[in-house]
This record gives sequence, structure tokens and C-alpha cells, in this order.
Amino acid sequence: MELHMDSTKRLANGVEMPRIGLGVYKMTEPDIALQAISTALDNGYRHIDTASLYANEKEVGEAVRHSKLAREDIFITTKVWNTDQGYDQTLKAFEKSLELLGLDYVDLYLTHWPVKETFVDTYRAIERLYEEKLIRATGVSNHHQHHLEAIAAKANIQPMVNQIECHPRLTQVDLRNYCTEKGIAVTSWSPLARGRLLDESTLQNISAKYGKTTAQIIIRWHLQNDLIVIPKSVTPARITDNFQVFDFELSAEDMKNIDALNLDERTGMDPDTF
Repeated sequence: MELHMDSTKRLANGVEMPRIGLGVYKMTEPDIALQAISTALDNGYRHIDTASLYANEKEVGEAVRHSKLAREDIFITTKVWNTDQGYDQTLKAFEKSLELLGLDYVDLYLTHWPVKETFVDTYRAIERLYEEKLIRATGVSNHHQHHLEAIAAKANIQPMVNQIECHPRLTQVDLRNYCTEKGIAVTSWSPLARGRLLDESTLQNISAKYGKTTAQIIIRWHLQNDLIVIPKSVTPARITDNFQVFDFELSAEDMKNIDALNLDERTGMDPDTF
């Protein structure tokens, strides 16, 4: 798989989703959020991942409008929060997100977590938004295989993306393989394990070998595993560095060595017990 700064993942409906995006979780200070998103767009990012929970959809929209890029060249993901789930509630939550973003459509809309009583109806609402051409692709987040199977039993349009916690300490190979089998693209959130892997000795040794930062090594590992990746940072230098991952390729041996770091260790909640 040849990777370059404009690389995209083709979703099941043919929509091209950029393989690297900027995650904007916890960017609650408007000026900081605007600066971070603008820095990302200026340095080649074409995908911004937000959510209603993050309270920065307004800033995402402002950054898009203030950029010199055409709207169709920027991929925007947002999500419906748990307390807004259910069929009618999801439609209302989407209207609010769209208003805050100040956009005519969203590229990808996700269920944030699989709330037991409502996640299937929530996805049915996402299907309707897709049918009405208010979103370009459907998806979910934090869904295990059994959640996806429950949706498949009722859905007319299968989820095109599943955003999950994924990093070298939590590789989720079985779930990733299932998604691949079903034509569902996988996005990795917390791809750097919230910074907990940056001092890991195996990764540091590989980093020295390639003359790259540990973060760049991990991001490249995601990309070579056919994962979409959304690292988060508000530091301009790190935002820039995290995108500089297209001028080297990890060897098969180094990929295996990174795979071997898996401990099934989460930094966030388990979707079955949250």
C-alpha cells in the first residue's frame, strides 16, 4: 500500500476519507482550538474529528470557513453523545451540531458509544440522515462485534466506519479483522495511548533506527495497518510532526515487533461496561 500525504481510505460507498485527521478532544478553549485546527489545515491535514461532547464544533466550522480550502476538500467527522441518543433525539442532536458547525452537511456522523437501549435506533437515525444527503457516510464509534451484528440485523445501510480505541497496547486485531471482512473502515482514537507509549523502549529503539519521533513511528504503524488515525495535539510543532510520516516505511519485522507490544490494555472505557 503506497502512502502519501493525500492518501485516503475508500469507504464502502466510494467516499474517500483522509487517512490522517486531527482529533480535537478536550480543545475547549476557542482560541486554542482555532489555532490548532488552522495549523493542521495549513500543514496538509484534510480531516478534522470532533463531537458534540467536545464543545468545539463551532470552532471547527470557523476554522474551515477561515481556511483557504474548499469545503469539499475537508472531511468533517462529528458524533452524537450518549444522552442525545435514540431515533428522534439523534435527528435533533444532528441539527444542533450542523448549526454549530455552520455547514450544509457533515462528511461522517457517528454514534459516540453504544448505549444499550438506544444504539440501534440511533444508527437508524444516522441512516436517515444519509438518505437525506445531510451526511456523506455513516458510522459508529466504540462498537464491538456484537454491537455491529445487532445493527446489521436491522440496518439497510451498514456502518461504513467504526472508530475504536486502538494503539500498540490495544491492537484489537479480531475486531479489526471483522470490520475488514464486513467492509467497515476502522479509525483509531487515542492512537498514541494518550502519550503513555512515547517512552516505551522498543518504540524508542525503532524511532532511533529511522530517525523519527516515537509518535511518528506509532502513527506510521497505524497507517501500514490500513487504519485511519486521528492524533490529538494543540502544540503547532507536534501537529506538524505528526503529519510527517510519509517519507519512510516500517519494515515487516518492525511492524511485528510493535504488534507484539499488545497487552489488551485500554486507556479509556470498555464499550461493554462504560
